[in-house]
Amino acid sequence: MTPVIITVFRSRLRPETRKDYDELSDGITALARSMPGLVDVKTFAAPDGERVTIVTFADATSHDAWRNHPDHQAAQAAQARGVADFYEEYSIQVGAVTSSRTWHRRENPPAARSHLQ
Repeated sequence: MTPVIITVFRSRLRPETRKDYDELSDGITALARSMPGLVDVKTFAAPDGERVTIVTFADATSHDAWRNHPDHQAAQAAQARGVADFYEEYSIQVGAVTSSRTWHRRENPPAARSHLQ
């Protein structure tokens, strides 16, 4: 089975750059949502100001198409130029999922199932 690919992007923004960053981030999120093979993209913010975006693709080929998309590359270049402006800090981790389990509470719940072995 081909493993799904997950990118975890963690960051802390400089407060004064929030509006400009949100515009750039919204565009990248919209791009990810339009890409074939996207499973999910979610962003969370912690009370201490850390933001975490998790992007999941069905396989490495789909992930790489998103990573190498010209609009994504342009946003990364803008972020590179804007690192001094946008971020207090950030980190990116990309990995292949080797194991996954899902369970949902329902009236007639299905058994827990494993997506990957």
